[in-house]
Amino acid sequence: MTSDKVSAGDAGAWFLGDFRVNRIGLGAMRLTGRAAFHEGTPRDRSQAIGVLRRAVELGVNHIDTAAFYFSSLRSANELINTALTPYRDDLVIATKVGPVRDASGEWAAPARPEQLRGQVEENLRQLGRDHLDLVNLRIMGQAAISEHFGALAELRDAGLVRHLGISNASLDHLAEAQAIAPVVCVQNRYGIDARGGEQMLHACATHDIAFVPYFAIAGDGRESGAGRSEHEQVLNVAHAHGISPAQVRLAWVLHQGRHVLAIPGTGNPDHLIDNLAAGTLQLSEEELGLLDSIGHPAV
Repeated sequence: MTSDKVSAGDAGAWFLGDFRVNRIGLGAMRLTGRAAFHEGTPRDRSQAIGVLRRAVELGVNHIDTAAFYFSSLRSANELINTALTPYRDDLVIATKVGPVRDASGEWAAPARPEQLRGQVEENLRQLGRDHLDLVNLRIMGQAAISEHFGALAELRDAGLVRHLGISNASLDHLAEAQAIAPVVCVQNRYGIDARGGEQMLHACATHDIAFVPYFAIAGDGRESGAGRSEHEQVLNVAHAHGISPAQVRLAWVLHQGRHVLAIPGTGNPDHLIDNLAAGTLQLSEEELGLLDSIGHPAV
């Protein structure tokens, strides 16, 4: 499918709080390099900027990023700032706080509640904004999050943040956060072969909360990308439609509910078009059953 025939709006729209966004967005992590974070060869800067601009031209109005998305030469937030300022009124930029990396890219202990303001302000500086549309608390193994989420709720009340979400969360985390402030989205790992998030998927549907799965294409490849061998079921469906396995994976995720928002990450202009084309793919009940069998094999 050519770029003039695809649109992020082809899959429909859903809400992040009071923001209406197209259901296919863009994850910014892979803009910084071909492998996880500071490893691997950094992407060409002009290509990354071009992908961001082209994505917005094609209707992407939900970009997921974080200040800790950087490689040896590239920062996702700086690329977004350079490519997209002045920002369109309908563009929602979601970021995450919680994880901590030092300047060399090494991971440190997760942020304490009192450190979250500094992380929010760092995202504001890098993105060149006076407020953040959406901040997700990335949960790093904490059993309880009331202090962390409460600190973000205070920043929301102060006007630095518009909406709040949680990431890598359990149902208990969701209930704990909802008791403090509205939760507009949950970002959890989920995909054809990563089905541990189904309870959260259904809980979000019940509460009209956006469910935003990550690694939907990468699967077990996670930060390193989709470098694994593909499931036969995915290949069969892809072959039947003459499309890529990545499109099948994204289409399956989008079929899980109108409240599901995909954020496939790429710094490749061809992959961008391929991902957006998944919004037009209609899977039959038979194909959905075939793909479902990957996560729920017959006993």
